[in-house]
Amino acid sequence: MVSSFSYIIRNYRPSDFDDYVKLSIEAEKLDAMGRCVSAQALSEDLRRPNYSPEQDLFVVEMSGIIVGFIKITPELITKRVLIDCLVHPEHRRKGLAKELLDYATHRAKELKAKVVQADIIQDNIIAKKVLSRLGFRPVREFPELRLQLDEVHLPDATHHRYIYRHLQPGEEAVLAQIQNRCFADTWGYNPNTTEEIAYSLQLSHCSPEDVALIYDGDKPIGYCWTKIDCETEVADGKRKGRILMLGVDPDYRGKEIGKIALRAGLVYLINKGVQVVELRVDSENKVARALYRSAGFKIWTNSLCYEKAID
Repeated sequence: MVSSFSYIIRNYRPSDFDDYVKLSIEAEKLDAMGRCVSAQALSEDLRRPNYSPEQDLFVVEMSGIIVGFIKITPELITKRVLIDCLVHPEHRRKGLAKELLDYATHRAKELKAKVVQADIIQDNIIAKKVLSRLGFRPVREFPELRLQLDEVHLPDATHHRYIYRHLQPGEEAVLAQIQNRCFADTWGYNPNTTEEIAYSLQLSHCSPEDVALIYDGDKPIGYCWTKIDCETEVADGKRKGRILMLGVDPDYRGKEIGKIALRAGLVYLINKGVQVVELRVDSENKVARALYRSAGFKIWTNSLCYEKAID
C-alpha cells in the first residue's frame, strides 16, 4: 500500500509538464521501451482532440517531484479505455502501479467504460508480472515487423487499372471515411473523427502527403498511411519510418489492392530517405501478415494486449 506520507497521487496540472517530460526521458534512458519522449511530441499528445489531461492523466508526486503517471485514453465507442503507466525504476515495487490503476479504474467507471486495456512488449517481464498481479489477462498478440529497405521486395503492382495519389490538405474527411469503412469489422477498432485525423496529419514531422490513397475511378478504395519516426536514428544509424495503417475497402478485398497500397507507401518512404520500416499487425489477420511477409518484413518482437473487465 502506498504511504500517504511518501507519495501523493493526483490529477495532472499544466504546470507539471516540464516534470512530466523529465520523468519520461529519464525512464526511457533507464528502461528503454521505445517511447517518443521529446517535449514537442509529448505536448502534442496531451493536446490531441477529445482528450483532457487534467481529467485523464494522474501523476505520482514525492517531495514535489513527479515519479510516475498513468494516462487514460478513452475509446468509448468500443466501451474501453487504454492505459499507459510509467513509474520511475527507482520507485517501483512500492504499490504505485496498483494505486494508479485504482484511479484509472475510477475514471473509467465515470466514463461508463466496460474494460481497461494495456499494450506491452512481450519482453517486458516486469510489466507482465504487474499486469497479471493486477488482474489483467492477455487477449491479443500483435507481431511487430521490421523491413530493411535495402532488402525490400516491392510487391508487383504495375499491371492494374487502379491509380494512387497522395492525400491533399483539406481532404481529411475522405481519409476518415475510407479508414472507418476499411476497419469497421476489425477487432478493437475505434472509429476516428475527421478532427482527430486532421490533428494527426498536422503534427511535427507529419503531413497529408504521408497518406497514399488508392482509387478506382473517383472512388477511394484503399490507403497506406506512413510516418517518419520522431526518433529517426536506430542503433545502426539508419533512418526509421513506420506504416501506421493500411486498409482496403471490404468490397475490393481479394483484388490485390493491399499490394498496391503497400508498394505506394514503401516507395514514398524510400524517396524520403527512410532505410528501416516498422509496423504492427494483428496476429489473427492472416491476409495482412502474408502481404507483409511477401515484401520481406520479419518479426523482431511482439506486442501483447492485456485486458481487465471493470466491475
